[in-house]
Amino acid sequence: MEVGLVGKPNVGKSTFFSAATLAPAQIADYPFTTIEPNRGVAYVRVPCPHVEIGKQCNPVHGACESGTRLVPVEMLDVAGLVPKAHEGRGLGSKFLDDLRQAAAFIHIVDASGRTDFEGNVAKDGDHDPTEDVKFLESELAYWIAGILARDWEKNARKAALADVPFERMVQERLAGLGLSEALVSMAIRDAGAPAMTASMDGLVPLANAIRRRGKPMLLAANKADLAPEANLQKLRSLKGYETVATSAEYELALRRAAKAGLIDYLPGAATFAVRAGAELTPAQRKGLDKVHTFLGKFGSTGVQACVENVVFKLLGRIVVYPVEDEVHWADKKGHVLPDAFLVPRGSTAKDLAGRVHTDFAKNFIRAIDGRTKMVVGADHALRDGDVVKIVARV
Repeated sequence: MEVGLVGKPNVGKSTFFSAATLAPAQIADYPFTTIEPNRGVAYVRVPCPHVEIGKQCNPVHGACESGTRLVPVEMLDVAGLVPKAHEGRGLGSKFLDDLRQAAAFIHIVDASGRTDFEGNVAKDGDHDPTEDVKFLESELAYWIAGILARDWEKNARKAALADVPFERMVQERLAGLGLSEALVSMAIRDAGAPAMTASMDGLVPLANAIRRRGKPMLLAANKADLAPEANLQKLRSLKGYETVATSAEYELALRRAAKAGLIDYLPGAATFAVRAGAELTPAQRKGLDKVHTFLGKFGSTGVQACVENVVFKLLGRIVVYPVEDEVHWADKKGHVLPDAFLVPRGSTAKDLAGRVHTDFAKNFIRAIDGRTKMVVGADHALRDGDVVKIVARV
C-alpha cells in the first residue's frame, strides 16, 4: 500500500517525508526542490499480539518495540503542484503520473499562510491556506477528467451498443488508477452519470467524486508552530476532510536527535526525554524547548498521526497476522508472528490467503483462528489483530 504526499511547492512535503521515513530527501526553501519522486517507508503502530503468549515476535518487515508493532507503509513524495498543472504547468504532468498507484493522499498545506500558489514567499504573509485545498482538489479532478475525456463520446457509445455497464466502461478507462468497478459505481451515484457528449469540464464532477471515493485525502496543516489560530480553524472547518495540525520540522528534529542518542522519543508521542549525560549545545536546548511547547499545545508533532489516520480511518485498514503454526503463532522455522498484513476492513480468510500467496486462495480449504483454535471458512470476516493459519491444498 502506497500513500502519496501532495501539495504545492515549498510547503514542507520533503521535510514531512524525511520525518516520517528518516529517508534522505533534498530539502530547501525554494520551489521544486523535489524533481524525481522520493520513496521511503513509514510505519503505523499497533499493539503486538506476542505479549499475549509471552514470546518475542520476529518481524520479517517492520519492527516491534516494547510490545508495539511497527507495520510498514510505502510513502511517495512527488514534485509540487501549481495551478493548471493538469495543463502541464510546472512539473504537473509528471507529478500526476507519479501518483497513479497511491491509495490515498496526505495534502501538506502551509498553514502559516506564508507561501503563495507557486510556492514562493507570500507578499503579505497572509495567503489563505484553504485556497490551496480548493485548487489541489480541482487539479486532481481535472487530471482524472482528462483521462476520461479521451474519446469519451466514442467509448460511451461503444459501451452502450455492446450493453457494457457504464461503471465498467469508466473503470476500464481509469484502469491505471487501480480503482474497482464497485468504487466507480458509488462515485457515479455521488455525482450522477455524465451525458454521452460530455466535455472535459462536464466530466469534472464525476472525476471529483471518483477521487474522493478512490483516493481519499487528509490535510496536514503543516508549519502549525507558525500558523495563526484562525488559519488552523479554517482548515479544520473544511467539510469532508480530516485535518491534523503538524510540524514536520519538529518531528524530523526529534527523530534525528533520538537516532543520535540525545533523547528518548517514540514517533507520535506527546513528549520526549533528554538522555542522561547527553551533551546538548545551547541552540539544541533552545530548539527542544520550542518543540516541548508545541507538544504541550497539540499533543504530538502530527506526522505520525497523519500516517495512521490515513491508513486506519481513511483507508479502513486492519492488521492481521498469518502463521503456519496456530499453537505457537509461528512459521515453520519457529519465528513468532513474522508477518503483519494491512488489509481492508471486512476482508475474509480467503482474502488473506490470497495475500499470502495467490495459490493459497485458489486452493483454500479452511483457516484456523490462532486464539480460539476454531476452524473458520473462506467467508469468515477478519478482525483487527487476528492471528490466522491458512490451510490449502498443495
